Amino acid sequence: MDGFDLHFPLWNKEEGRATLTSDKHMASSSSSPAPLQTTMLLGSPSFPNAIAWSQDNLLAVATAHFVTILRPDMPHGPRGIIKISPIEPFLFGFVERKDLISGCLLPISLYRDDKPVVQSISWSPLGISLNSGCLLAVCTSEGHVKVYRPPFCDFCSEWIEVVNVSERLFEYLQCTEFQGTGTPLEFSKRNASDEIDSVAKPKKKSLKTVPENDMLPVISADQYATRSAVLSSIVVSWSPLLHDIHATVSLLAVGGKSGKISLWRFYAPDCYTIEGGKIPSAVKFVGFLEAHNSWVTTISWLSFSVNSSNPQILLVTGSSDGSVKVWLGDYHKLIKSTEVDQNVFILLKEVITVNVVPVSVLSVTVHVQCSSKMLLAIGKGSGSFEIWLCDISSKEFNKLGSYDAHDYILDDFLKLQYFVDFFNVDFLQVTGLAWAFGGRCLYSCSQDNLVRSWILRDRCLDEVPVHMPHNNNSSSASDDVYDSCLGAAVSPGNLVVATVHCFDVEKLNRMYEGRVLRAAIEYHWIGGLHVDICLNRPVPFYTEELSGLAEKDLTNWGSNIIWSLNQYQCLDRPLVLLDIILALLDFKVSMPRYVEHLLIKWISLSFPGFHTDLPNEKTLLQVSSSLSGVPSRMLHLLNIICRRVMLAQLDADEITRISSEVQNTKGECCSMDEQVTKWIAILGSSERELRERLVGFSFCASQTSKSRPGATPFQTGHWYPVGLAQMEQWIALNNDHVRGELKSIASEVTNEKSRCSAVESCSYCSASVPFESPEFGLCQGKTSGSGSNDKRHKLSRCAVSMQVCPSIPLWFCVCCHRVAFRLAPDPLFRMSSSQFDSDFVTKSLSRAVSSKPLCPYCGILLQRRQPDFLVSPLPV
Repeated sequence: MDGFDLHFPLWNKEEGRATLTSDKHMASSSSSPAPLQTTMLLGSPSFPNAIAWSQDNLLAVATAHFVTILRPDMPHGPRGIIKISPIEPFLFGFVERKDLISGCLLPISLYRDDKPVVQSISWSPLGISLNSGCLLAVCTSEGHVKVYRPPFCDFCSEWIEVVNVSERLFEYLQCTEFQGTGTPLEFSKRNASDEIDSVAKPKKKSLKTVPENDMLPVISADQYATRSAVLSSIVVSWSPLLHDIHATVSLLAVGGKSGKISLWRFYAPDCYTIEGGKIPSAVKFVGFLEAHNSWVTTISWLSFSVNSSNPQILLVTGSSDGSVKVWLGDYHKLIKSTEVDQNVFILLKEVITVNVVPVSVLSVTVHVQCSSKMLLAIGKGSGSFEIWLCDISSKEFNKLGSYDAHDYILDDFLKLQYFVDFFNVDFLQVTGLAWAFGGRCLYSCSQDNLVRSWILRDRCLDEVPVHMPHNNNSSSASDDVYDSCLGAAVSPGNLVVATVHCFDVEKLNRMYEGRVLRAAIEYHWIGGLHVDICLNRPVPFYTEELSGLAEKDLTNWGSNIIWSLNQYQCLDRPLVLLDIILALLDFKVSMPRYVEHLLIKWISLSFPGFHTDLPNEKTLLQVSSSLSGVPSRMLHLLNIICRRVMLAQLDADEITRISSEVQNTKGECCSMDEQVTKWIAILGSSERELRERLVGFSFCASQTSKSRPGATPFQTGHWYPVGLAQMEQWIALNNDHVRGELKSIASEVTNEKSRCSAVESCSYCSASVPFESPEFGLCQGKTSGSGSNDKRHKLSRCAVSMQVCPSIPLWFCVCCHRVAFRLAPDPLFRMSSSQFDSDFVTKSLSRAVSSKPLCPYCGILLQRRQPDFLVSPLPV
């Protein structure tokens, strides 16, 4: 329903005509990328934090009675949908008729809502879904929580339910006779918290343990209200991934009206699939945290890895009673404990005590200059927010300031009414807070429709103007048609902020857009802000061709883009660069020399062994010959930049053809521009370096695996080398370009079984397929009477094993368009250089697993190739 292309102009009643932008927004500065298109929505958000940006670059928006999932770069493209339908209330007892008018039951007795809306949404980290993507938790105004996965194998726009959390909670409470609402009991009595299959076929609602109506007990009004409050959820929030040698998990925290938070442990699958329903997703109920004495209205998680041997996890909670608490969790117990005891969460600090102003939103981040400090932003129902700096190592908490950013003066009576019923009184509360650039920048929004930008300097916030340029097109909206703003989210690269706004329907033409449009998503570039980013070796940026432009803005853009790229040196950070690539592509149209200069400076600043004082041409020449000491992650970044920015005008097949021509002519290609040839040569050198690492690691693993007789090739979670015969042939074909070290390693491998597998056959005609290229194979075909081959099939080769791919669903890379049916080993992505000594291989093989399905040449998450009419993540 929310997937139609809409091109209605927005109507301005005062002028009696369709207006696209206000005058102040007609001209966008040429020193910033072109504005991203506004996305129109068919539903209207109702609660704070209505928008969330996933780690695989999908936006989810809570719009009325459904959730809309879309890609930020395709405002009129395909969308995913999660529909919310009314659910029968849980049956847990009867009360006497006279008790219905008691104070504790009146809100329940009078509640009437036949069309529930979405109240809270939260994305899981990457790796929890069966395809290694993200799950989405959804909480409705009825208090029900469900978790959904993308339909990666179902070929539909509606997302697939994985587990009904509220139903599982009800089963647990029934099992414990509602006595387990404090410290949870052992849950092994029943199967309700055991492994839950991810639905290939959705599991129909079944509560077999619910007794017949005449068997339900008669309970007091207080008991009924207490049980209802425990089952009525308000907010959901996923934790970051927690790792140990036993498992990888993420915790889903569900806050409710009782003041308690239920915790659910979701396990990452042992292996991933793009053929749905074959591998179950495991989820277990952990227990309750007695967080507050009133409704839990907002929850945030934050992990610290200052000491790799002792990582820490924080949980920050806010309540309708105005209190905010910071909890320190026991990292290892949260991963493997079967029960929650009193020591799993320790209250570090109640930063705000109980008061009359409810807490609406929270936002936390690790301080960019000190990895043991947390920046905490607290949004309130009064329109103000507070900033706190928390040193976790010393447990020192300092309030940096309070800001009446969205405060409107109301009389005491209205305030009292609001505090009595937090969610039902129209009030200008803070509805969104989002940190950017490692805590240097904060964005706030409110029901007053204001979006405000703040820079943190010297322990206080300074407001800076929000640049909201609009395109002159039919999809853009003027500011005066918006009624409120109900959430803000920052892109993975920190260069874009997305805000969701509700329309004032009285200002829309009721014949046209007023019939269907309810809200819109606005995108704001923030890469030009001066946020005092300090690079390790700051350098001036090229501005010769930029006469008359804002040199300062371009310098800020250059520093911020380099800072964003450098954040991806962290191996646990997923490679999602779409906002960076969109900015660079837009700059490239009008300022190509600026973009090239910026990227060369990034290489010279970030790659080991490179110097910033070299001319650009010499730096590019050095790249092709000095990659053996560059970490694999940096090579992945370089490959993505080459393909998506510097060679964006060429498709993957053209790049492969020209790269082969450049290699054969030793760097010269008469049919292409010299600049394009230069970047293709760099891309070819980088990918060849990664291929040599993969081949070398495979041969070393083959040698080492002989000393492990107990290991089996089909053991779940472990990685074993395959395709050694094809790799040997690749070395022979590239004998002049392959390093001597790799040749020596390959010559020592005498596995005869691998050599026998060199003969491959076509899956279509059974003809033999000789090895001629690591990218594809051509079968010999059938020979006709004239002696020629009538039909030769072109077959894709696996990007990992170089073997011919079978005709099954394959992993697909949206960057280089390679496919794979084997997965690369995890140590390949963590290599700091080309090193294949025995100690490195032995240590690596102890953790050599096929972890997430990542492209060995781009480092991004592989996925199943989807048809164009379905939404799918685009990380680059």
